[in-house]
Amino acid sequence: MQLSGLKKILVCSVLLFCFLCGRAQPEYGKGIKYYADSLYQSFSKMQKISGLLSFGDTARLKWNNLPVGLRARAGLNIGNMNNDQRRLVQRILSAALSSQGYLKATGVMHLDNLINGFYDSLYQRKEINDTTYSFVRSLLWSHQNYYFAFFGSPHDPQWGFKLEGHHLSVNFTFTGNNISVTPFFIGTDPAEYMISEYAGWRVLGQEEDMGLRLMNSLSPTLQQKATGKGETPADIITGAESGKRLIDYWGIRASDLTAAQKILLESMIREFVFNMEYDKAVMEYEKIRKAGIDNIWFGWIGAYEEKKPHYYVINGPTFLIEFDNNGGPRNAANHIHAIWREKGNEYGEDILKAHYLKEKH
Repeated sequence: MQLSGLKKILVCSVLLFCFLCGRAQPEYGKGIKYYADSLYQSFSKMQKISGLLSFGDTARLKWNNLPVGLRARAGLNIGNMNNDQRRLVQRILSAALSSQGYLKATGVMHLDNLINGFYDSLYQRKEINDTTYSFVRSLLWSHQNYYFAFFGSPHDPQWGFKLEGHHLSVNFTFTGNNISVTPFFIGTDPAEYMISEYAGWRVLGQEEDMGLRLMNSLSPTLQQKATGKGETPADIITGAESGKRLIDYWGIRASDLTAAQKILLESMIREFVFNMEYDKAVMEYEKIRKAGIDNIWFGWIGAYEEKKPHYYVINGPTFLIEFDNNGGPRNAANHIHAIWREKGNEYGEDILKAHYLKEKH
């Protein structure tokens, strides 16, 4: 039977995807493991005490986005590494994340170097008082205060790592050739840097702009249906210390959207998923597509414009995305928290369960 040109392209695309799925995860893991092992071996006796933890350590299953001045972190902080070790941390990040994900993560870390200057300027202009200024200085914002922790060794059957500090939590779990990459939390304060040569810098600008674009493209009827009641949440609903989970679907289904609006919704999802290295992101996004784009729900709370508090959730059968811009000086919406979560597989829950059922322990 002869295949048409279009059918041939589709068949080739499917075969290529299957090929990538078969090889991408092992190759992906090898790249990360190469640099992770070098960092692991480089730790001194004193560094090992804080930086090398057991796979069963409870810190592996916890994340936080608060400044280090409010919540201590597990691991070894960048400030107490030598330059070779810092270079290896960057190599691990660049192997694990895509170029966009790497620039976002390192941008968030760099923002912590700038945020003190931001509040210095507010204080000098008398826009914040002494009490507020003393408090923000006590939060210990600094690129140095991001912590890297190993859970197990890169040569173990199961191991993981965490890079975490203010507004960033990167969590990777490895079980054989399988890799879990969530929860992946990222935030920015300020969402838009307003002063100096960095004026206008928005690390998470796409996540915000596409959400506002989608919301403003809806008909008044769909806008009303998508918008939840009440005040804009002060944080993402499933925040690290909230104890809350989003189980019920609310808002509007993707099946209610036009073709153009659905494309925009998918672009929003990819903006989060494709923070991972390309082959891994393709695999994760295919899971979302297989579960059905029409089965995804989009909900909104708050204003439909920038600089006013707003929140959105994208909730699908296999994943959850939250975005919240609420807070900042003078009650302006200039402080973003966002997260991508896999349902049932955070910290490798599903892949570990399958491994334990298969192997004797």
